[in-house]
Amino acid sequence: MNYIMAFLVGGAVCALVQILMEKTKLMPGRIMVLLVVTGAVLSFLGFYQSFLEFAGAGASVPLLGFGHVLMEGVKEAVDEQGVLGLFAGGLKAGAVGTAGALIFGYLASLIFKPKMKK
Repeated sequence: MNYIMAFLVGGAVCALVQILMEKTKLMPGRIMVLLVVTGAVLSFLGFYQSFLEFAGAGASVPLLGFGHVLMEGVKEAVDEQGVLGLFAGGLKAGAVGTAGALIFGYLASLIFKPKMKK
């Protein structure tokens, strides 16, 4: 049942993003930022954890989950370091995901030889 919920919730998030892309003039980069900020705000308000327990990977894998990870890192760092944690916490918590995206994106570009559109 966990797999089904993850599939349905993750698919719903992707479907909503697709609707945003087709029905609005928002550029994909702005939609991505909107997803990260939405995840961070839901985490800050305390709603994301119950959403995560309900949806599993369907909530943690999309960019909403990245916003949640950043906010959780900030919360922990503020508790430990005070105001300086605002700056260090999100970077520390999101470092592994960001590094993985950069490394695997670079490897994919070596394998598939991307070309710019004209």
